[in-house]
Parts: sequence; C-alpha cells; structure tokens
Amino acid sequence: MLKNPVFVESFIVFIIVLSVHAVIWNRFSWCTLALAVQAYYVQHKWDRLLKSGNAVFQYRPAFSSGLLPASVVLPLLGIVLKERWEMIGNVHFERFCIVCSAAGMAIALFVSLLVLGLTKPIPTNTSIVYGFAACAITYTFKHSLSVSEVIEILEVLLIFVYLSLIVLYIMPRSFTPGEVMLFLSGLSIVTNQLIKRSLTFGDSRCDPLASFLLVAVVGTALLGLIFTILYCFMDSETWVSSLIFHVMVIIFGLGIMAPWFYRLTRNDLFVWFLKFLISTRTRIYLLSCWFTLAIVATVIVFYQNLKQSSTSKDYKASTVVRKIFHAILVATYVPGLIFDRQLLYIAAVFCFAAFVVLEYIRHFRIKPFGMTLRSMLTLFLDGRDSGPLILTHIYLLLGLTLPVWLFPGVFVPKSSFPGEIALAPYAGVLAVGIGDAMASVFGSTMGEVKWPGTKKTFEGTATSVFAQIIAVALILIFDKTVSLNGSYTWIVGSITIVSLLEAYTDQIDNLFFAFVSFHYADGVKGITGMTDFAVNVLCFPALSYHC
Repeated sequence: MLKNPVFVESFIVFIIVLSVHAVIWNRFSWCTLALAVQAYYVQHKWDRLLKSGNAVFQYRPAFSSGLLPASVVLPLLGIVLKERWEMIGNVHFERFCIVCSAAGMAIALFVSLLVLGLTKPIPTNTSIVYGFAACAITYTFKHSLSVSEVIEILEVLLIFVYLSLIVLYIMPRSFTPGEVMLFLSGLSIVTNQLIKRSLTFGDSRCDPLASFLLVAVVGTALLGLIFTILYCFMDSETWVSSLIFHVMVIIFGLGIMAPWFYRLTRNDLFVWFLKFLISTRTRIYLLSCWFTLAIVATVIVFYQNLKQSSTSKDYKASTVVRKIFHAILVATYVPGLIFDRQLLYIAAVFCFAAFVVLEYIRHFRIKPFGMTLRSMLTLFLDGRDSGPLILTHIYLLLGLTLPVWLFPGVFVPKSSFPGEIALAPYAGVLAVGIGDAMASVFGSTMGEVKWPGTKKTFEGTATSVFAQIIAVALILIFDKTVSLNGSYTWIVGSITIVSLLEAYTDQIDNLFFAFVSFHYADGVKGITGMTDFAVNVLCFPALSYHC
C-alpha cells in the first residue's frame, strides 16, 4: 500500500476531510465526507480512462487524475469560511459560502457522472456508491438552500461546462483532470458573481479591493479567449498581428475593464488605484522594496540565460536556482502581511494580471518580446509544463496569494478574529514559499532515503517540516496579531500532513499546498490545525463573497 502513491495521497486527503469533519461536525461536513468516498472510487475509473486513452481530451501526464483532492477542496473551503463569517456575524457572506460549498459538490458529482458514463462496462459498485452519495448530498441541500441559491448553483455548473470545453480544447496537456476541475470551478463562481453584481441596478457599491480582483481575473481570462479565437484566423507572429494585440489590450483595459470597475464601485479605476498606492508612507516604502526585489529576480533570469548561452544549449536551471524565486516571493509577502495586507492584496492582483498577459505574449509569439520570453522562460521549465502554456510561475504566485485573497481579515478589523486564526494568511508563505522550496532544495542535494513509490526523499520532507516550524516561531515574534494560544500540536500536525502530501502528490503542489495550508492555519473556532491546507487550489471562488 505504501508503495502506491495514489493510495497514500488519498489517505492523506481523507485525514484532512476527517479533521474538518471532527472540528465542525454538521450536515455539510457529512456531505463532504460522502463526496470524498465516492470521489475515491471514481478516481480509479478516471485513472484507467487516462491510461487507456479514452478520456476524450488530452491531459497532463501524471500518476493520478487528482479527482479526489480536487473534489473536496471547494466544499471544504466553503465550510471553513462559513464558520469564519458566522463568527463575525455576517449572514450574507455565510450563505454565500454555503453556496460555494454546494456548487463545488455539484461540479464534483457532475464530473464523476461523466467518468462513469465513459467507463465501459459501467462499474456497478462504483455507481452504487456514487448514487448513495449523490442522494445524501441532494437531500441535504434541498433542505438547506433557497430556490435562488439553487438557481445560482445551476448557473455556475453551466458556466463550468462551457469553460471546460473551451479550455481543454485550446490548452491540451496543460492540466490534470483534477487541476482543470479545481481551476475552472473557481473561475466559474467568480464569473457568475461578477455577472450578477454587474447586472444589479441601484446605488449600492461593491468593495473596490474585491471588485478589482474580480474584474482582473475575469477580464484576463476573457482577453485570452478573444486572442485565441482571433489567432485561429491570422498569423500571430507578424508585426500587424502584434500591433493588433497591443492595441486591443489597451482598448480592453480602458474601454471594458475600467468602466466595468466603475459600474461596480462608482470609482474611476486609475484615480482610485493611484490614490490607494500613495495614501501612506508605509505603502511607498513597501512598493520601493518590492520594486527592488523585482529587479533582483529579473537580473537572475538574465544571468541564467547568459550562462546558458556561454556553456551549453542543454543547460537547465537547477532546483536551487529555481527555488531562489520562492525566497524572493517570501521576502515580498512577509512585509506585506505584517504592515499592509490590503496593499499586498492589490499588488498580487496586479502581478497576476501582468503574468497572464506576459504568458499571452510568449504563447502567441507577439513581437517584439514574444520570442525573447519564450527562450528565456524555457530555461526554467518544470516537468509539469508539458502543454503549450508555461504556468509554473503563475501557480507559484497564486499559491502564496490565495490565502491572502480568501482571508476575511482583509475586509474586517483584525480584532474580529482570535490570534491563532490570524496565522491563516501566512499559509501560502509557509507551505509553498518555505516548505516546498526547502523540501526541493535539500531533497535534491542531500536526500538519500526515498519515500516508497516516489522520487521524494525523507530528508527533504523532514527539512520542510522543521523550516516551517521555525518560520511560525519567527512570525509569532514579528507579527503581534498572531498568537497560537496553546495550539502548537495542531500546527505541528498540520505542517507534517501538508509536507507528507507534498511528498506523495503529483498535482500542481504550488496550488494544492496553499489551499491545504490555509485550511490548517485558519482552523475552526480557535483550533488551528487540520482544516485549511487542503483547500488552497480553489481559492478563486470565495473571492466574490467580498463584493
């Protein structure tokens, strides 16, 4: 059993689900447990479809489809955030989190049904397990949701279906089934919420921070879809096509995204953005520090490319070099988390949009920088970048950012939460920025004892655990809003579970670990432990509840 990484990964996911269930213990956690059981059975059928080549679309090669962890992320996220908003006393956001959890379960059941339909002959035992789980979840939410909330879930499911057909067709081999399910589930909820807010008439104003995030995420996705369709009919590598690209980006930003932001907030986007950045001296200092770190990262990229040209064309950046960017991001995020989380929130949105646009330029070979970006980033390719897109750097950014975007503390006073919950925004920094980086560096350089069935080493995992524990101790010293209040056992247990998941999973760890860490670090009702690290990959959906 231990030599089967899929079994161990599933076992760790069940530990996470049971931890949340033990802490919260309500009908929604029971539904998540039933969903996890059926997903475990269906995942084996999905893996067989991938190996036999009958999965319809082309997915990224991996030893597991990742259906089980992807199925429980959004439901767990909704359950945990519901408890957070219930603690604050905000009924509206509490209901939205329930809708997010129900939407995640509906999407997971829909994907499982497709898998059962594609499997020949139809697996009887798995179908029975699926039927019991679907009936239990349907019955529970029938007595928990209003008619309008059910309609909203169906809207999200419809958007998910259309996005799945588009993304899997134009971006083959870029995702595993679990990754694409997780990513598109979040994007579907965000898109649905943005459409609803845009169609709401009246004088109500949405929060500018959340609105900026929603407009940026949906806007960049829509921009990519437009260019994909456009360049099906014309060569993207000519100067004319490049000019069209740059003009359309400017028109899209000024003519669509800026008015969209004004429709939601009644604020001019550029005026609000400029006032926000220079409103305090602390923000100017932070921006100066971050600009310096960005220059350092750029210099490293250019230096590595010069090194490649002077040595060999087969030169690839080592693990140590690639993990330097983790260190740079940690140095960026920690001061932001301590001194100004709202500025970090907005800066992360801006960087995400910039990364996506730069990837469009690289992918479509837009002049004059397209080919340059393509040759420079090839040096840092990860084994998981097997499709037409290079997403590793975007996943890294999201892994550190999702806990910041999800944590309600950005929008409410810090005094609304106990000190141990204040550790939740650091989940991405701990799991991805420190834990994953230390495991990779020490595992690749000094690791000798491998975990059964994997290439990961015991030394790397142990170093990851110790490094995260030391980081938590440093956070307690420098951030006075964080206090564990005796929850040390939960923290150590959470860090250990996430590090073991890193050793055995083959999914995009930069995303999954951030979600898992967020669950563990947030905890429920004062218990910081086994709740938030498993949900990080699907952070996008919950962002719309701030509007």
